[in-house]
Amino acid sequence: MASETGAVRVALLGCGTVGTEVVRLITEQADELAARVGARIELAGVAVRRPHRHPWLTENFPDLVTTDAGELVTRDDVDVVVEVIGGIEPVRGWLLEALKSGRSVVTANKALLAEDGPTLAEAADASGADLYYEAAVAGAIPLLRPLRESLAGDRITRVAGIVNGTSNFILSAMSSGGTSYVDALEEATRLGYAEADPSADVDGYDAASKAAILASLAFHTRFTASDVHREGMREVSASDVAAARRLGCTIKLLAICERVTDADGAESVSARVYPAMVPDSHPLAGVDGAFNAVFVEAEAAGQLMFYGQGAGGAPTASAVLGDLVAVARNRVGGGRGPRESAYASLPVRPIGEVPTRYHVDLEVADREGVLATIASEFARNGVSIAAVRQTGGVNGSVDRADGSDRSQARLTVVTHSAPEAALSATVSALLDLDHVLGVAGVLRVEGLGRAVSALGMGE
Repeated sequence: MASETGAVRVALLGCGTVGTEVVRLITEQADELAARVGARIELAGVAVRRPHRHPWLTENFPDLVTTDAGELVTRDDVDVVVEVIGGIEPVRGWLLEALKSGRSVVTANKALLAEDGPTLAEAADASGADLYYEAAVAGAIPLLRPLRESLAGDRITRVAGIVNGTSNFILSAMSSGGTSYVDALEEATRLGYAEADPSADVDGYDAASKAAILASLAFHTRFTASDVHREGMREVSASDVAAARRLGCTIKLLAICERVTDADGAESVSARVYPAMVPDSHPLAGVDGAFNAVFVEAEAAGQLMFYGQGAGGAPTASAVLGDLVAVARNRVGGGRGPRESAYASLPVRPIGEVPTRYHVDLEVADREGVLATIASEFARNGVSIAAVRQTGGVNGSVDRADGSDRSQARLTVVTHSAPEAALSATVSALLDLDHVLGVAGVLRVEGLGRAVSALGMGE
């Protein structure tokens, strides 16, 4: 229930870019929020580590500022805890303490949810509190609530898309401007899209955390970030982008979570993050800049697309306020939000067993019989070739270790769908061939539910 004053009292942990917007929205839209909730939403306190770094907060709301988050979340006058700090500890302890004492929690903390979401959910269930986290994935885009509530009566088969704005900004810049990865990253940093240490974004950690949350909701199974196969985008080169363009594709860092059914009917879930070529005909190929977009496929609903701003202070605060209104309504009306649903307990499908198509760039000796030898190696490992393009003599001659001098050619192969393990075995075998001078690049080609042709290369 609401506090004795009739208001829903909120403790805010963190007041950075997102937290500042949360404070602004709560105070500036107080009357509208009260009309929607049925009671006023009031700030009980704002916990920050260094108050002097928040002059706007300390000047306008000096009585709300505290450095003791642990004390704030257990105060008698607090009904809801909103957390926008991020990280694992000490945040986990604060939120668990709040939930165990019956206080509802709204959080944007994807890393914590992906590592230990079940513990938070169990604490909420035990005390009857709510746990909401719409802002943890895709910023302002309403995505998690549709998965958890709107599609609760359907059977979801796939959730896939672009869930990291920084990586998408970089890849979009590389594609549209022909810039290098380094230059695109520098521009993203200058504009504030990338942190000083961009590892979480460009190495796929951020997207993997979000994929774990999406898979947990979509497939009623507990997933952690460690269950998600993760590959970053640092190795994507300008030549990869050019190769994708020639094939009528665009490279995107994708998060893909899908239900897989074996021949014997056994189900598992594949959750993975990696850069992949997406056909230009697919809507995801046109998602540029720092925007996010996610496709959800369900048996009855079919294909649904969610698109919008996936990060930033105001968009993320919008999602936080949406959760806060829902939690406040529940407390005023004496209801509860949806509980964790993990009844399915589906196993994680190893990445080696996940089939997809591949684009393989090889540097080979330009002489008779090379193509046939390479094709037979693909066939020997169970990987079927869909299309081949050879460009000969573009780099002149190459001095080999055996003293010979051979003309070099570039061989591009696009495969039919094959398991990851089979493709890896093929690449390893190719590198042992005397005719293969090197593997310039390997990228997956994702059709994302649409048929992928031979991509303009000819069969």
